[in-house]
Amino acid sequence: MDSPLLGFALCSYVASSVGLVLLLSGKESSLFGKWRVALYAGFGLHSLSLLSRVVVCGRAPLATEHESFSFFSWSIVAFFLLLLRRYKAASLGTVLIPMSCALMTVAFFWDRTPVPLTPPLQSQWLPVHGIVSFFGEAVLGLAFASGILYIVQEDRIKGKRVTHLMTQLPSLETLDDINYFSLRLGFPLLTAGIITGSLWAGSAWGSWWSWDPKEVWSLVTWLVYAALLHQRVNVGWRGRKAAVMAVLGFCCVIFTFAGVNLLLPGLHSYSHLQR
Repeated sequence: MDSPLLGFALCSYVASSVGLVLLLSGKESSLFGKWRVALYAGFGLHSLSLLSRVVVCGRAPLATEHESFSFFSWSIVAFFLLLLRRYKAASLGTVLIPMSCALMTVAFFWDRTPVPLTPPLQSQWLPVHGIVSFFGEAVLGLAFASGILYIVQEDRIKGKRVTHLMTQLPSLETLDDINYFSLRLGFPLLTAGIITGSLWAGSAWGSWWSWDPKEVWSLVTWLVYAALLHQRVNVGWRGRKAAVMAVLGFCCVIFTFAGVNLLLPGLHSYSHLQR
């Protein structure tokens, strides 16, 4: 049941992405002018897909690669929609929605067959740790998108290149504010994700910390964002430095999420490739 829903959701996200790109390029057409409608439709279908997965599997949809990629994609769209209620920054969608599409594409083509959970995953910590961690990473994705657009906008302003894109992007002040807002919300969630993961490891393996590759890279990611938050609060970092650091931090998030599980064997390597 979740397969067709996921496919239709992906198509809606793609249509929304194209509509946003056309809007910012000044080539908006009636076909793709309703990018927001397509996004809400895709989000609704995606939500139903996750709910159907819960019904079929009888647990939170967070245990396999298919579920993880799908839920991460859903979380990014969810927080982008919430951000739109606080800021008029639809242009962030040109970064976030294609990223969500990429995650959705991986989820769609990954093996979706429900499988029995390994003993460490048969825990009440699965939904707690998974949801908190993915929400934190999705919020930090907002900081990543604002950082990318900040760099683009600043380069255009310094180069005095007045284009349609420049007029459609938020001001540098707004982009920096979104960056800081996302960091203040995402960093505590990231911290909570590490703490709940440590508690889960203690109950599953008898050790709160084992220097597993996933744990090491989670710590590296946390330190990058801790340094950024420290510099913003105590040193007064703003603008380009903060934007570049937010981009670097999210690269660590993506590698910790996908690269470690697929490339570095360890306690968290539960992929089909390593079964």
